[in-house]
Amino acid sequence: MKTPAPRSFSHIGLSVPDLDAAVKFYSEVFGFYVIMQPSEIVEDDSAIGQMCTGVFGPGWNSLRIAHLSTAEGIGFELFEFDGNRAPEENFDFRRHGTFHFAVQDPDLEGLLAKVVAAGGKQRMPVREYFPDEKPYRMVYVEDPFGIIFEIYSHSYELTYSAGAYS
Repeated sequence: MKTPAPRSFSHIGLSVPDLDAAVKFYSEVFGFYVIMQPSEIVEDDSAIGQMCTGVFGPGWNSLRIAHLSTAEGIGFELFEFDGNRAPEENFDFRRHGTFHFAVQDPDLEGLLAKVVAAGGKQRMPVREYFPDEKPYRMVYVEDPFGIIFEIYSHSYELTYSAGAYS
C-alpha cells in the first residue's frame, strides 16, 4: 500500500472558561486574527445546533464560540461551555487526548514575556536543543485559563530533523 501524503492541519478547538478574555489574550498576545466574533449557539434544530448535538450529545443547552486564525491560516476555535471548569490541581498529563499545542516565534523570549504579562505562566526555563551549536529553543507555558502550550523558536521539522534528543 502506498503511503499517503501528509495532510494539512486545519484548526484546533479549545474550551475556555471566559471566551471574551480568551479572544483578547490570543488576538493581543499572539496577533491571531479574529475571523468570527464571539457568538452564541443554542441547542435547537438549526444545522449548527444539530451538528453540536451530534458531537456533544443532547442536553448541552448552549455555548459561545469564536474563530481566530494564525498567520498561516490555521484555525484557532475557542469554545465557552456552561459549567466549564479547570482541573482541581495541575493538568492531567496522564489522561489520553490532547496534551498541548505549539506556536512558533523567532523572538521566543519576547513572546514568553507577553504571555506572562497577560496573565499566563512560564512552566519551565527556556531550553536549547543544541546548546552552542544551533539556536533552537523552546519553552512550555500556560495561558491564563490553564491551557498548556509550547513556544518554539524554529520550525518543528527543522528542530526534530536534526535528532533533538540525541
